[in-house]
Amino acid sequence: MTLRTLAPDEKIEITLGLNGRPVHIEVDAATTLLDLLRNHLALTGTKKGCDHGQCGACTVLIDGERMNSCLKLAVMLDGSDITTIEGLAEDGALHPMQRAFIERDAFQCGYCTPGQICSAVALVAEGRAHSRDEIRELMSGNICRCGAYPNIVDAIEDVIAQQTGHMREAAE
Repeated sequence: MTLRTLAPDEKIEITLGLNGRPVHIEVDAATTLLDLLRNHLALTGTKKGCDHGQCGACTVLIDGERMNSCLKLAVMLDGSDITTIEGLAEDGALHPMQRAFIERDAFQCGYCTPGQICSAVALVAEGRAHSRDEIRELMSGNICRCGAYPNIVDAIEDVIAQQTGHMREAAE
């Protein structure tokens, strides 16, 4: 393997599947996925919270898994499929999780909501949450400073119930 040093202004070309469409772009080696999305591709739904991977506001789906985009260098994701909050709706119809968040009033200020929804979509796909406690534990990487947690759990339970046909737990 041969290593080479990049010139300070040299860019690296990458290709991503972004919200179902191919994107070819040149990026600086130090550009995070979060900054690429927000600053270069104008997808501002993904939020910058702590910029240290602790709050989950920047959560997106990378190859179907929930990840903090502030911790991922864009160049490391060449060939990956990325889904942001903007890519969840299909043909103008909201994703079931987006609808559930609205129906359950699962947000207040809304800043964390895109990350919460992306994380919740992956959580449901993982199929590991079978109780309110498990939902809370599996969503613990996404912080809501407004404290909308009970409604977030309700929304996630609703989507799980829709997809599995299982009854929701009694409200606490």
